[in-house]
Amino acid sequence: MSKTVLITGATSGFGAAAARRFAAAGWKVVATGRRAERLQPLVDEFGAGHVHVAAFDIRDATAMEAALAALPPAFAAIDLLVNNAGLAQGTSAAQHARLDDWRTMIDTNITALVTLTHRLLPQLIQQRGAIINVSSTAAIHPYPGGNAYGGTKAFVSQFSLGLRSDLHGTGVRVTTLEPGMAETEFTLVRTHGNQAASDQLYKGANPMTAEDIAEQIFWIANLPPHLNINRLEIMPTSQSFAGFQVARDPA
Repeated sequence: MSKTVLITGATSGFGAAAARRFAAAGWKVVATGRRAERLQPLVDEFGAGHVHVAAFDIRDATAMEAALAALPPAFAAIDLLVNNAGLAQGTSAAQHARLDDWRTMIDTNITALVTLTHRLLPQLIQQRGAIINVSSTAAIHPYPGGNAYGGTKAFVSQFSLGLRSDLHGTGVRVTTLEPGMAETEFTLVRTHGNQAASDQLYKGANPMTAEDIAEQIFWIANLPPHLNINRLEIMPTSQSFAGFQVARDPA
């Protein structure tokens, strides 16, 4: 019997690649995201028997609940939750950042994630399932302009460890995946549509791809049930850790 995975943020990037990876392997996939026109190709590619799409804004708890209540019976028993939906907005230092950007990141990366997780926990326990939360290296390694984004991802990583502790004895596995530089729409969203900035960031860097991350998600999900990856941090070979900043007094 095939298992069922629910993947948030499946309209692009890691989520879309993960949805394709799982569907190609015979899993039933519930793919969610805001843009219905981005989700429909998954159904066209794999068929309605393998992929069910639900278009809603992950920040809208009422719409989330309606989508879950409307899941067809064949997709209703969720074995794996991939909390992938998330974003960064803005690159400014905290003192120059837009408060609405911070709130958007908190609402998406934290509030929506915990809302969906809380809703599915009883079912995941019943299924002895798994949770994979997509965090970021920004959760651990701060950098200028990372402020609220890094804070939200630090929450995701710590929340995952807390879940792991609380779910002890239930058989439910919990993993935090913390990717570094990967070329997706991430920077385009972060810069509010600045394609040149996105191109410049990734130029010559040989970054990871969405498919690279999808492969790690798939690997984690298919480990034997007695194994749990607590945390997986992954970077492209070209990326490593930044040096400390030093502010010097004028001569």
